[in-house]
Amino acid sequence: MISVRENISNIICDLVNLQKKILLFLLILLLFILQACASFQPTPQPFQNRIDSLFYSDFFKSSQAGISVYDLTANKPLFQHNEKLLLRPASNQKILTTAAGYLFLGEDYKFKTSVYHTGEVKDSICNGDIYIVGGLDPDFSSHDLDSLVSKIKHYGIKEIRGNLYGDVSAMDSLFWGEGWMWDDDPEPYAAYLTSLNINKNSVQIVYEPGEIGKEAVIELIPKTNFFQIKNSSLTIDTGKTTIRITRDWINRNNTIPVKGNITRTSKRDTISLNVFNPTFYFLNLMKESIEQNGISFNGKVDTLTLPIQAKKIFSFERNIESVITNTNKASDNLSAEMILRTLALNSSNKPATAAKGIRLIDSLITLAGLNPKNYRLVDGSGLSNYNLISAELLSEILKYYYFKKTDLFPKLLSSFPISGVDGTLRNRMKESRVFKRVHGKTGTLSGVSNLSGYLESRNGHIIAFSILIQNFVGTSVQARSVQEKLCEIIFEMN
Repeated sequence: MISVRENISNIICDLVNLQKKILLFLLILLLFILQACASFQPTPQPFQNRIDSLFYSDFFKSSQAGISVYDLTANKPLFQHNEKLLLRPASNQKILTTAAGYLFLGEDYKFKTSVYHTGEVKDSICNGDIYIVGGLDPDFSSHDLDSLVSKIKHYGIKEIRGNLYGDVSAMDSLFWGEGWMWDDDPEPYAAYLTSLNINKNSVQIVYEPGEIGKEAVIELIPKTNFFQIKNSSLTIDTGKTTIRITRDWINRNNTIPVKGNITRTSKRDTISLNVFNPTFYFLNLMKESIEQNGISFNGKVDTLTLPIQAKKIFSFERNIESVITNTNKASDNLSAEMILRTLALNSSNKPATAAKGIRLIDSLITLAGLNPKNYRLVDGSGLSNYNLISAELLSEILKYYYFKKTDLFPKLLSSFPISGVDGTLRNRMKESRVFKRVHGKTGTLSGVSNLSGYLESRNGHIIAFSILIQNFVGTSVQARSVQEKLCEIIFEMN
């Protein structure tokens, strides 16, 4: 029989052993905690809270933002803020236009500019007229025109005894989009519209100082007699350069007044102006090219619809991919408007109109699962202040292409500017963690700055996003800063 003293002794031993075990456990736990602390990194602020913190600044006391962010790889929404709010898209409108262009015209569609003749060609003499038919190609250039004219010569024509006509019946006669601002004239981004475009319906003016006391030296690119230059400028020895070159847009003509002073040390420089009545600009350049190629021509230049009996000489073709890439990379308004009217031309009878083209964009919106009646679209470029869309709409279009149009998605993606690399994003996010990781379309108007597109996050996920900011005064610097910070937050998400 065990004594009471022995029981007490056993209990004490057990307690001592338990205490040792507890101390060992606590020591191990302490070592674990110390090791964890040594490698501790602060927990990132929750994704949505980090975005919300951007809107606490004074900038957003008066301005508005609509945001939609969606993880395409995980197929789940990440963040939304005023995503249904109707805002002006500016050039984010081009996402809708180019997406509809690929979808309804097809990736193999070609823009055509064709030349025909009437009458008989005998002994190198065309006893009829030459017709140039506009096919809405927005990227047709003087170089392309020279190639086309050389085809006339190779066809065997050395003399034209008729007239030169431009057929511009493919689209209506409205030379600007609905809601375009009158005081954007004569900026090249507000090019006049026609189905017979050339050199972006603009002219480059190169200027430099002349001799002291003489006018500035002016050169047009391309060289042409289409413009009347009124040069009253003066080259001065010292002082301030005040030279001003514009087009007489108030009176809607192509007179180019050159006024003010230019110092003798001023460097050669270039400006661009849009051209009034670009159809006749094209025809005048074509007449000059015909003569420079040694083809005799003494007829008149005018517009006229191509007669049925005319015979084709040649068609100059341009693939839609190059047009869409230029539209989005350079944010080219003329190209967007021509795509819109090409949509119309291929879905209904001539003439093509903006309204007919927008019906196709409405169809795209419907396919993406939204109601086009909830938005207002009036042009293809976003230059109009009448357009009203939402971040949700742009995000849904980007999602639709990723999930439903897997064949066209890579083409739309590659048409967008790349952060820090090219297009309208070439000077943005170069030193950022999202350098080369954003394929986005910019959009800028007075008081408007937008960025929408695709982003590759740190974990390799593809994200569709739309960031629309508007109703601010001054430059878009702060709005762009918000967009870039948002892109960095999206990139860092887990």
